[in-house]
Amino acid sequence: MCRTAWRQALIEASHLKDLARLRRVRDRIDREHARPLDVVALARAADMAPGHLGRQFRLAYGMSPYAYLTARRIQRAADLRRGGDLGAAEVCRAAG
Repeated sequence: MCRTAWRQALIEASHLKDLARLRRVRDRIDREHARPLDVVALARAADMAPGHLGRQFRLAYGMSPYAYLTARRIQRAADLRRGGDLGAAEVCRAAG
């Protein structure tokens, strides 16, 4: 394998690793959206720098991790309100 092909293969492998890490971050946000989460903790768990996580997450999903978390919480609150069983305070607590 020539040097440029080897380099390209390493870059692609690194990109796939990053995508897997980003998927784990997104899945964690989906699971734990009601808990306090911050980008630093998410980045630490993904073994990435916070800035790198933010840039790569935005490239992969079209929004920052914080924006995704906020959208997920709003979606959950809307779903709970549609159910009609909970008041506004209970919905806020349950949605995070």
